[in-house]
Amino acid sequence: MNAGRRLVRAGSLAAALLLWQLLTSLDVDLWLRFEQFPTVVEVASAFADRVGTATYWQDLGHSLGRITVGFLLAAVLGVAAGTAVARSRWAADLLGPLVEVVRPVPAIALVPVAILLLPTNEQGIVFITFTAAFFPVLVSTRHAVRALTPAWEEAVLTMGGGRLRVLRSVVLPGALPGIFGGLSVGIGVAWICVISAEMISGEYGVGYRTWQDYTVVDYPGVFVGMATIGCLGWLTSTAVEFLGRRATSWLPRPTAGGAADTSRALFRRAARVARTTPEFPARGHTDADVHTDAGAEAGALGDAAAPTAVPRKEPVP
Repeated sequence: MNAGRRLVRAGSLAAALLLWQLLTSLDVDLWLRFEQFPTVVEVASAFADRVGTATYWQDLGHSLGRITVGFLLAAVLGVAAGTAVARSRWAADLLGPLVEVVRPVPAIALVPVAILLLPTNEQGIVFITFTAAFFPVLVSTRHAVRALTPAWEEAVLTMGGGRLRVLRSVVLPGALPGIFGGLSVGIGVAWICVISAEMISGEYGVGYRTWQDYTVVDYPGVFVGMATIGCLGWLTSTAVEFLGRRATSWLPRPTAGGAADTSRALFRRAARVARTTPEFPARGHTDADVHTDAGAEAGALGDAAAPTAVPRKEPVP
């Protein structure tokens, strides 16, 4: 990002804070009432006081621990379940109806279930966080895997790769952009629900402390909690997006080539990985065959608007 864009972003944030300070310091009372809102200066002073206390960092640690455990569980299980539903008719028939029934239920509405089902409030909050992030990850993974062109899988199978090799070298790499899109959405929803769960049944945590400040009419403290939640959410979502860019660094960046460039990049990756499979000698392929097949397929993917399946090569006796 260049300096001009950074300046614009910093300027927009500064303008919003300045507007907030003006509206609250002048006690503007039109349709919106700002006379009871704390000013930016009051919130900044309360934030400086709160940061110097051990309680603030204890709350921060509890919230980060809950979000980390719940989100990691959701990421692993969501990707696994989404891939299974997209690749297996049995999994789609067994899990699909259950997912579609439970998915519309807000995660925060499951707080009574967590309280009844799990022995401690801590486990209940982690469960709510997991549930909130699980479904966005699952749905995004399912759509990303189903959107993959069958030509890539056929190419790896033709060159001797097995189903596990297809999963490792085609399915997961090809679905990574969609998977990380779901992870980015999931981390935001997880923060919303973990804060709400802490407000309802938590002991310690940023959400719990924010609600306590509201009950004692400490409005600057409430805004300190809101600012902390916003910063934590921004940092964690930025980290997920950064990991996503690193994991998909082998993909070409958006250019005029568009989908054709992406197709060629993914096929080259699949062909390179498939060439290392031990099945090649048994199937009678040579390095020359592999290079010829890979070059022909890459050219077809680049020239054709819709890739076609690669015919299987019969084993050489």
